This record gives sequence, C-alpha cells and structure tokens, in this order.
Amino acid sequence: MAHRLQTITVYRLPPATSRPRIGGVLQTQVRYSATAVSIQQETALSSRRTLSAGSLPLTWPHKGWDDKVVLEVAPSHRKPRTLSDRVAWRVIRLCRWGMDLVTGMPPEPKACTKETRGTTAYRSLSESQWLVRFVFLETVAGIPGAVAGSLRHLHSIRRFKLDQGWIKTLLEESYNERMHLLTFLDLYRPGRLMRLAVCAAQGVLFNAMFVGYLLSPSFCHRLVGYLEDEAVATYTKCLDEMERGRLPLWTDPAFRIPDIAVQYWNMPEGKRTMRDLILYIRADEASHRGVNHTLGNLDQASDPNPFNDGHHSDVNHMHVAAIKPAGLEREEVLERCRHQGPGMRVAAGAAKSGFPSSGRTEGNLE
Repeated sequence: MAHRLQTITVYRLPPATSRPRIGGVLQTQVRYSATAVSIQQETALSSRRTLSAGSLPLTWPHKGWDDKVVLEVAPSHRKPRTLSDRVAWRVIRLCRWGMDLVTGMPPEPKACTKETRGTTAYRSLSESQWLVRFVFLETVAGIPGAVAGSLRHLHSIRRFKLDQGWIKTLLEESYNERMHLLTFLDLYRPGRLMRLAVCAAQGVLFNAMFVGYLLSPSFCHRLVGYLEDEAVATYTKCLDEMERGRLPLWTDPAFRIPDIAVQYWNMPEGKRTMRDLILYIRADEASHRGVNHTLGNLDQASDPNPFNDGHHSDVNHMHVAAIKPAGLEREEVLERCRHQGPGMRVAAGAAKSGFPSSGRTEGNLE
C-alpha cells in the first residue's frame, strides 16, 4: 500500500510593523512519517521538487548573461518627447504610486537638516514584503508581451505578411516574465487576497492592452518601456537593501535559491546567491526596457525587429538592449538593417509591399 507524504506548513510571520499585507512566506515544511518509509517518502519528495523545477525542456532557454553587462545595468528614464509619451509615463507613475501604497514601500529618506533631524527614520521592507511586490509585479509584466505577440501573429496570418521577427521577441519576453514569477513562487505562497488582486489586475490589463494595441501599438510599447524602467528601479533598490544588511535572510550564505532559477539562467557554481538571482532578473527587465522603447520608436508596419538573433549570430542582442535604456532610435535600427545583409532588406521590402518575399532571409523573420 502506497504511503502518502504528509506535510505541515509552518508560517513564521515578521513583527506586526513589517508584516506583508497580502499572503505570507512559506518558510519551512515539517515532515513526519514512519521511520520504515522515510527514505521512500524523501525520494518521492525529491522527484516532486524536480518536476516543479522544470524537468520538461524549456520553450525558450535563456541565453545567459555576461557579468559585465549585469553589473552595468542601472535605473534610467527616457524623457517623454510626445504627448503620447507623457501620457504613458503618467499612467505608469500612477500605477507605481498605487503599488507603493499597497505593498508598504516607504518613500526615499530625505536629507537631514536642522528642521528634519531625528524625524527621517527609514523603514525598509522585509523579505516577505519584497516577495509580495515581486510576485505581483511579474504577474502584470507577463501580460503585454503575450497580448502584443498574439495580435501580431493574427495580423500576419490575416494580411499574408511577414512580421519582421517581432512575434518571437514579444512572446519570449512574456515567457521570461513568467519564469521570474515561477521562481519567486518557490519562495512565496500567495494568499487569497493576493490571488484575487492578480485576477482583477489581469482582467483589467489584458483587455486594456488588447484594445490599446489595436489602436496604437507604439503607445503600448512605450508604456511597457516605462513599466520596465520602474521594474529595474525596484530590483536595484532591493539590491541596495541587501548590501546595507537589511535583508539578513537573503544574505545568509546558507540561503538556497530555487532550483528552477539555476536551471533557467544556467547559474554557475559559486554564483547562486539571492543577490545573483536579483541581478539576473534585473538584467532581464533592463533588456525588456530597451526592446520596448526601441519598438516604440519604429514604424509598426514595416520596420524589422533589430533584436531578433539569427541562428548563426555571435551577438546576443539582449545584451545590446540591456545597456540601451532609452532604446535604439529608428535611424540606428535601419542602419543595422543595412549592415545585416540582403536578407533583412528583402524581407523589409516584402513586408512593406504586403507580398511575401521569394528570397531566403537570414534569421527568424516569421
């Protein structure tokens, strides 16, 4: 008769002043079983963990990050140039204000003066509060790429036209955000209120992005670019908190990051700390920032995607996007297109004319 593995979930909540407002952190599991079947149960648990860590092949394996690029990432802001840019920026700032309010993010401490001395105490977030923020952020960030990629896919089918490589990049971005979410879910167990908030946010954002992308794709890409600006700033602030010693659980050498993160980012031995994980995720967000700001600068109907890696390319274009916080200007993209050979130029002409190209193209132009 098969023995069932029984678990008791134990929650250790932080002090009342620093408790997260939504959900709790799964700190440990206490297992109890008969001594005779303990080895069998531990084997079953190990198999279950392996499956949850992703024993199936990854749809889009991560290409990895260069250490130099990861450390060069920093918060930045692309100044709005048009009315639609300013609207997109204001919308994201409003969302950021609401997110800070709900998750208890304190404002930046003011410089001490004679009048304010002794009244500028700074209360940092706990690990559990950071996880609440990360989980909700990633549930939102995974929506725009899926919506945009799906709509462009349908447009390409309906119009019998190439898509210039945009589809894969957008869907891969959404997949990447979902992997961030799955990683954090190994550290955090969402409560009912969090699940309700995610359902509400998903319903609103998905439909808003669907309508918005039909009306103005460039506006939506700019909106996502500013959203990724805020994501980079959030992860940078978390790293600063860790360096200041305000997150002792994550800086403990014995702390182990989820196995799914090690597999997805191919994290080498000796670089599997929580700090390394946040650095990798921040670099991903920086690349999405550069990609979306670039796509927002392009002609949505005819310009090629400059971040579409060819099968034989030695350049990781995500690295280029990560260090271009304001994105590439349209002139830069067209210049890159001219230097990438005749394949891209033939495809660009075919897309603009509305007829499929008879010539073979290099890379994945879809």
